[in-house]
Amino acid sequence: MEFYHFTEFAWPHLPPDDEFTSARLNLPSSVYDPKVGADLYNMCLDQYVLADELGLNCMVNEHHQTATCLNSSGVVPLSILARQTKNGRILILGNPVANLADPIRCAEEMAMIDNISYGRLECGFVRGVPYELFASNRNPTETAERLWDSIDLIVKAWTTHDGPFNYEGKWIHKRHVNVWPRPYQQPHPPVWTTGGSDLNHACQTVARGFTFAMFLTPADKLAAMFNGVRAWCKAQGLQRPADSQFAFMPLVAVGETEKEALEVIERVFWYVTNNKAEPQHRAPPGYVETSLYADFLSGRFTGGRTDAIRKMGMEYFRENHVAIYGTPDNVANQLRALHKKVGGFGHLIAMLHAGDMEFDMTAKSMSLFAEKVVPQIRDLGTVRKGFGPLPKARKRKAA
Repeated sequence: MEFYHFTEFAWPHLPPDDEFTSARLNLPSSVYDPKVGADLYNMCLDQYVLADELGLNCMVNEHHQTATCLNSSGVVPLSILARQTKNGRILILGNPVANLADPIRCAEEMAMIDNISYGRLECGFVRGVPYELFASNRNPTETAERLWDSIDLIVKAWTTHDGPFNYEGKWIHKRHVNVWPRPYQQPHPPVWTTGGSDLNHACQTVARGFTFAMFLTPADKLAAMFNGVRAWCKAQGLQRPADSQFAFMPLVAVGETEKEALEVIERVFWYVTNNKAEPQHRAPPGYVETSLYADFLSGRFTGGRTDAIRKMGMEYFRENHVAIYGTPDNVANQLRALHKKVGGFGHLIAMLHAGDMEFDMTAKSMSLFAEKVVPQIRDLGTVRKGFGPLPKARKRKAA
């Protein structure tokens, strides 16, 4: 199994809870203090350097017009880490090519970073969260197809080396495509996508030979999705996907004692309790199925994870493996249990920092995780040896 450190570079100094309705889209930027923010950016980058020294990989993302993530360009921290880290993989999850990012520029930037890092890039692409579609004026009904249109173009741009070509997709049309430089990894860097409830998207990701990731998902829903993909592959006559084609991100805290770990996870939980958004921004028409959209507007589904933690408490998240915390042995046991329950996965993205956690608190939890948890579970999971789309399953010879 591969392990990644993750922080969202969140701005923790929010107004009192009853004075704002959303940390996304409409919170005024006057809340942000550049002098404090500069220290925050550099502290989070220092975490990634430490992660690399500890033997962990690094994952960065990007979001827009939000206090929950100050990475308005994932390419910027990714570029810094390509030079400042030396050992681990660097994952961007991901490039919002269905919403904001131009796929050709993205192909060029990712190829550059793959070269600068000497082939350590893991390259993720995302549809984009619903909140951010309003500002970009993108039609929500198009974004799922635009994502695959963009990925197909980027992979072709990475792997075409005999001069320019034209691309005619459903939504994307490009002329004279001739990306320089070529990626360091051949034929191209590993590709990831993310998802929630769309089984078809997950199946297409894995069938193409890519890695599919889910974030903060209860174990039963995680198992249903991962096993649903495996069942679909079997029905299509494809080989069983390796565990390395599945990834999961929980909240993680490790302490020398249970009490210490609880104190740390309460700080990590800032991400859940403060990640507020107004209902009309969570599900723009066409982004989710009609029934779920109706639930949002009627109030039957009001806040997902945020409401759940406020109503049910952290123990609910621990029981469902969305939050994994405790002593090193306890955390290792929780991860073994989760791995077994969902049928296996090959990448664990540990959100070890959020909110106003101090560097020293984060560093201690990271160190305990890397030095005392990872060695116990590194051998979990199967790894795919090939590259490209999943091949057909081998037929057993008749006796």
